[in-house]
Amino acid sequence: MYQVDFGRPEKIHFIGIGGISMSGLAQVLLQRGFTVSGSDASESELVKRLAQEGARIYIGQRASNVAKDLDAVVYTAAISEDNPELMRCKELGLPMLTRAELLGQLMKNYALPVAVAGTHGKTTTTSMLSEVLVAMGTDPTLSVGGMLKSIGGNIRLGNGEIFVTEACEYTNSFLSFFPLIDIVLNIDADHLDFFKDMEHIRASFKSFMELVPEGGLVLLHAGVAEPKELTEHVRGEVLTFGIAEGEDTPDLYATDLTYDENGHPAFVCHVKYKTLEVLENVKGSMLDAGSLTEKGKDLTFPVSLGVVGEHNVSNSLSVIATALLFGGKPEVITRALAGFTGTDRRFEYKGQIGGVTIIDDYAHHPTEIRATLKAAEKYPHKELRVVFQPHTYTRTQALLHDFAEALSFADEVILADIYAAREKNTIGISSRTLQAELEKLGAPCVYFPTFDEIENYLLKKCSGGDLLITMGAGDVYKIGEKLLGR
Repeated sequence: MYQVDFGRPEKIHFIGIGGISMSGLAQVLLQRGFTVSGSDASESELVKRLAQEGARIYIGQRASNVAKDLDAVVYTAAISEDNPELMRCKELGLPMLTRAELLGQLMKNYALPVAVAGTHGKTTTTSMLSEVLVAMGTDPTLSVGGMLKSIGGNIRLGNGEIFVTEACEYTNSFLSFFPLIDIVLNIDADHLDFFKDMEHIRASFKSFMELVPEGGLVLLHAGVAEPKELTEHVRGEVLTFGIAEGEDTPDLYATDLTYDENGHPAFVCHVKYKTLEVLENVKGSMLDAGSLTEKGKDLTFPVSLGVVGEHNVSNSLSVIATALLFGGKPEVITRALAGFTGTDRRFEYKGQIGGVTIIDDYAHHPTEIRATLKAAEKYPHKELRVVFQPHTYTRTQALLHDFAEALSFADEVILADIYAAREKNTIGISSRTLQAELEKLGAPCVYFPTFDEIENYLLKKCSGGDLLITMGAGDVYKIGEKLLGR
């Protein structure tokens, strides 16, 4: 594999430079003096920003975009084998790296790399951790899978030893990483166009946790099934986190959950003293347990979140553990958590029209949908309507009944066409298939083939006090923005 020398600027070309992670990596290289070029299927704000910072951008992917004198080419998992630029690179014999391989090489430049993994919640948790670490003054380098307002984008190049990134399991990308600390939020059935089954997914996460070296740390959600099977060969320490249920509590846990009038949770965080001792002994730890609590006594303190949902209580516990390890004081951590209001497209408040509140959310898996709708229950509203855009044909087919069950908690579901992303419809599934499944459950559901028809329907159906959520990983957010006149 080609090794990038981050201290010696080179000429690097990105196929698919407009992706959230690819654009972040391109920005890092630009800031390090590299000559960067790249192509994408369409123009976007991320692409425009890269052009302004000096990247040469091509809209549309053609063989002619690939220069002969490139030092290396970076591509994403979404790029097909018949992509003209990929074929040209192979013809020229140019060194090639996947996005994950480049990100993994970048991680090796930092003493304290943290990788945030899980089928759901990676972007919110990475963003939450980023916000806390910046507030602590650690000056971290951050690679976030969404736009974080406090850092002005999706990348932050710091001068400290800490590097934080999302770690995606799709195509085993995260197995190219070199983490000291792994956070595993959950393990669920997804990306079944690549993974064969749940056992295949669990095996991938098991291998990911085994990347952690001796002296490192795995933070694993207590709700993950059969954790010992996953962690039996981990060389570093393993700690669990989660909401307390029964007497067998995780190493970090939450109790006394309450919600304010906007659905933001508050709780009491408990960190066992033996957990503090483990954190104190992790490589690079800046924690002094004795300065936080009396010897042998658990550390407890109240936490209020600026984001909605019980799932974010669990997410925040992994953030608290990591922040404590890096020397964070409870009062600094809790202040930063209270001030974190989320990232783009994660239960994002878009505005109001005619008394109707419009929220946009990236949820595109049944587990994520359930979490979002559970959070919406705590949010003030009369009727809850969800405009859902399924994401990929294979995911829709594999999880069809689960999608229907999760969506049925809304008062009404409005379906858009499936967003194809990287796929072609070779399996004959459509949003009408999902509509039929919802109707079997007695859930009110309508389908429209165009956004214009959906917008017209919503203008007739919604009334003051209603909550409207546009939901999905595609471009469904445009519906809410159009209704708000943006």
